[in-house]
Order: sequence, then C-alpha cells, then structure tokens
Amino acid sequence: MTRLKRLVSKFSPHEKLLLILYSVVLLGLFLYSYTQIDLSLTFSRITFLRNLVKSFQYVGYFNRPLSAGIFVILLVLLYGFYIYFLKLAHQKNVRKTFVWTLVVLATAILIFSYNAFSYDLFNYMFDAKIVTHYYQSPYQHKALDYQGDPMLSFMRWTHRTYPYGPVWLVLTVPLSFLGFQYFIPTFLLFKLLIASSFLGSLYYIGKIFQKVKPEKEVFGLTFFGLHPLILIESLVSAHIDIVMIFFSIFALYLLLRKKFLLSFVLLTLSTGIKFATALLLPVFVWLFVLVRRKKTIPWNLIFGSCVVLMTLAIAVASVRTNFQPWYLILVLPFAVFLSESYIILIPSIIVPFFALLNYVPYLYLGNWDKPVPEILNTLNNTSYLLSIFIILIFPLLKQRLGKKKA
Repeated sequence: MTRLKRLVSKFSPHEKLLLILYSVVLLGLFLYSYTQIDLSLTFSRITFLRNLVKSFQYVGYFNRPLSAGIFVILLVLLYGFYIYFLKLAHQKNVRKTFVWTLVVLATAILIFSYNAFSYDLFNYMFDAKIVTHYYQSPYQHKALDYQGDPMLSFMRWTHRTYPYGPVWLVLTVPLSFLGFQYFIPTFLLFKLLIASSFLGSLYYIGKIFQKVKPEKEVFGLTFFGLHPLILIESLVSAHIDIVMIFFSIFALYLLLRKKFLLSFVLLTLSTGIKFATALLLPVFVWLFVLVRRKKTIPWNLIFGSCVVLMTLAIAVASVRTNFQPWYLILVLPFAVFLSESYIILIPSIIVPFFALLNYVPYLYLGNWDKPVPEILNTLNNTSYLLSIFIILIFPLLKQRLGKKKA
C-alpha cells in the first residue's frame, strides 16, 4: 500500500484525474457484468447478496432496452478513454508507469467480474471437472452425460465433447482440484489464470518492443493493454485465446533472445491449447534462420506475416462457425508491433468496436434469432467498409490538418 501511495503521488493532477475517471468506467463495467448472471445460477446463498444479484438481473433480463443502452454507453466511454490514451502515447505525453498502473487497475477490477458475454468459461470449468470429479475423459464424454450435475442448469453447448488441445487440460485440471468442486473458488482460479496470461502477454510485448522498436514501447503497451476488446474478452468473458497468445508471444520473445529450443517448445504449448497459432510456425522458422545467420531482420514484414496468418485463422474459424468478437484476440497482439501505421491502427480500433457492438442486439432482444444475424452482418461489414474508407481519406485529412496548423 505504501508503494502504491508513492507511485500515485508521483502522478500529475491530470494523471490522477484520469485514474479516477477511468476507474469509474471500469467499475461500471464490473457492475454491469452482474446484470448478465444466468437466472439459473445461484451465485451466493447469502440473502443480501442474493437479493442484490436479483436486482442486477432485473436490469439485464427484464429491462433489456436499459441494459443495452448502459452497455453502449460503457463501450463508448471505454473507447473514448482508449483513443485519448493512444493520443497521449503518440505525443509522448504519458509514461510507461502510468500505462502499467492503468492496466493493473483494470485487471484488479475486472478479474472479479462475471463472464457476461460468453458461457465458454463454464465449459472450461466443466471439461476439467469431468477429469477431477467424474474421473473420465472430456474427449469421450460431454456435459450432457452427467444429468443431475447442478452446472448443467446454467451452461450452454452441453452437447459437445472437448474441442481444445491437451495443453489446456494440463493447465486447468489443477485449478479444478484446487477449487475443491466449489463454484466460486474454481471460477476465480480460472479467471486468475486468464488475467495472468493477459498481463504476461503485455509484459512480453513490452520486452519485444524494447528489442526491436524501443521508441514505440509505450504506444504499444497502450494499444494492447488498454484495448477495450482485449479487456472485455480476456478479463471479463475470460476466453482461452489470451492464454494461447501468451505462450506464442513469450515464444517470440525467446526466439529473439536466441533461446531457440525453449521458443519452439512454447509455440508448441500455444498450439496445444487451441491450434490456431500453428499457422505461425513458418514465420518462426523464417525468423530462426535469420537470427542464426545474423541477417538483417525485416521486422515489419515479420509482424505483418503474423497479422496475415492470424487473420486467416479468424477467417477459417468464422466460415466454420460464425465470427465471434473474441477471435480478434488472435490478431491484435501482432498488430501492436505495426500500430504506428494508420493502415493497421484504424481497423484495429474500428473493427473491434463494431465487433463488440455485436452483443447489443442480444442484450436488447434476449435471443440470436432473426433479424439478429442480418444485423450482425451489417455491423461487421460496416466496420470493414468504414475502415477502408478512413484509410483511403486519412492522408488527405492529415494534409488538411497540417495546413491548418501551419
């Protein structure tokens, strides 16, 4: 606590004000997440807390226009702060310690949020429970095989068997043991794993910047660490993708440090979680050859290749099922290294914003039936077209702004 006070005391009045205002928005998101608690889930048996949860659920389930409106306001506020922080970082008016303080603050608040926009976390927990409680394999058994388990009342996709790689089980089965089959401790342990992966990813993103583009480190940390989509899909909804990304980013850093064997081991672990990062193998091999031969490394081409390959992974997954907002977790950690380019920066802001708006029709209507699919297609296509349009006119806008300043 003393260290925290010392740290905060070093901030300017402007930075302190930003901390307070940003905290309010984060707390708003934290509280809003509990409006989405499944009606079949008893989160606490304490009467006061149970009644409090019911009042939040009333907003989420029985006053849907208000719920959708609150979410949109929170999203706009998050993006407003995000763009302002990016501006400060671009102008070199923000320090690394301040960015990290904001990130740690966001993590400390949102790690306790409910997984408001996805039921996947419950599936992760149940997959591990099949091993630790039922002593069977989730590759062979599905949640529906265990009729009577209380978790079935608030889960979705109970008909599927385990779809991920074995590494995810290795990571999560111990958490299920440590949770002693109690819901809240296990829930928080899974959230802790995913939040740690988010912080670890950001840490090694910073380390890579220090090696290849040190002057861009603070902007890169801001770009990824405070990105609303990353915060919502990693810290709130707690998707597995950020854990996969942590291992791949760590592997990339080790490759730069010439720790080749460990680097490829970590890339293998990343692939063993959710397979998508297997597409990065050609880039890793290419970079390995360049480092070993002490050749000049075309960093923009390296990172650009990663962006293209992860975009391809998103396209394949979207065709196979449907596009989901958290798929963008795959591409943003690599786009960060090219974020000084407006061609990358503009879609990295616009496309995730519209992707998060994908939740609004469900929050408003309470289902994914028609016309929701058509609305989602319109939102996503609008984001692509708007990104292209702004990229095309950006040089002209920049030129006009330059003339006005002159």
